[in-house]
Amino acid sequence: MKVTTPDSILVKDYIQGNEKSLEILVLRHKSRVYNFIHSKVYNRDLSEDIFQDTFIKVIKTLKKGSYNEEGKFLPWVMRIAHNLVIDHFRKSNRMPKYESKDKEFDIFSLLKDSDRNAESQLIIDQISNDVRRLIDELPTEQKEVVVLRLYKDMSYKEIAENTNVSINTALGRMRYAIINLRRLVTEHNIILTQ
Repeated sequence: MKVTTPDSILVKDYIQGNEKSLEILVLRHKSRVYNFIHSKVYNRDLSEDIFQDTFIKVIKTLKKGSYNEEGKFLPWVMRIAHNLVIDHFRKSNRMPKYESKDKEFDIFSLLKDSDRNAESQLIIDQISNDVRRLIDELPTEQKEVVVLRLYKDMSYKEIAENTNVSINTALGRMRYAIINLRRLVTEHNIILTQ
């Protein structure tokens, strides 16, 4: 097995029983995954524990045949590591909080954060995709307000003018959209923090 073999081939080979393939994957991504974890928990022993737990979960998922992130092995592993870090903070009641200035929806401020490293960017991209999928589940009128506000950066006055409704109606739709998004986050058990 060559060191340059793509992750997707190594994953397939490991699933088919080649243990060496997993060893190559771990060695290839060890420093990025470990450094990401350590940048969140700032403790060497804890970072090593979470790193090991990450790859235990990777192994279990691959062995169960539940892996379906074709061609996206590293972002998938980073997401597992991220979730385990979040679990650690939840258990220790030290969960970091993200709040937007206007209190619309905490994740919105996180999505607009421009000071990120590569690992954080992978996670932000996945969170962003999760948020887009949740927005697609909203009723049409609520989805329209969220898209115009978030992705088109329109004021509520501009949204009201563009959708031919009053500002109060636009604000009300956003309020219900936020309520529905929070419900969907809970229903889908999605973690929306970095």
